[in-house]
Amino acid sequence: MADATLFARRRSPLQDHGAALSRGAVSGPRGVTLTEIPHLAQITLRGDPGNTDFLAAVRSALGLDLPLKANTVAAAGDVSALWLGPDEWLIAGAPDSEADLTARLNAALKDQHVSVVDVTANRTVLELAGPSARAVLEKACGLDLRPREFKAGQCAQTNLARTVGILEMTQGGAWRIYVRNSFAVYLADWLLDAMAEYAIDAKF
Repeated sequence: MADATLFARRRSPLQDHGAALSRGAVSGPRGVTLTEIPHLAQITLRGDPGNTDFLAAVRSALGLDLPLKANTVAAAGDVSALWLGPDEWLIAGAPDSEADLTARLNAALKDQHVSVVDVTANRTVLELAGPSARAVLEKACGLDLRPREFKAGQCAQTNLARTVGILEMTQGGAWRIYVRNSFAVYLADWLLDAMAEYAIDAKF
């Protein structure tokens, strides 16, 4: 069982940035908000996608089928699997559930040649939402983010405002950005600055 005392001592990289995130929120028909999802469980999983035993074991552990198509996401409940490469996935779960997810995967895959690594402490997650979220991201990212090209249930590893991160569009239409902790404040401030023009528009 995870140590509750350890969780209580955790600090997210944007823990002291809440006021700035709140001030930067824009309401209205061109609105956009930026929030942090701290301590989202993140497990890097590597294995052979051609091995049916591997796929079945992951399904039994997580209740989902790993996505085998490039840059897609599979989800079941609060667990998601993001395709990162031909034999690599990022398993994301509810905040502070990494110990449970790791134990379930290790138990199901104990006799197989795989890699299961808890990388929760490596990144935090930013979430952009609202009608102008896509336009804000387009300022930071060179990917084609038009709806016909980047849809809900897709993900990509990409450059974002001179940082590197994982971009995911959720089924709810929000954009999640998995970014290294050391770049989180920089990227959050960059995005807040990019959001500012919509706040000006909202006044007129």
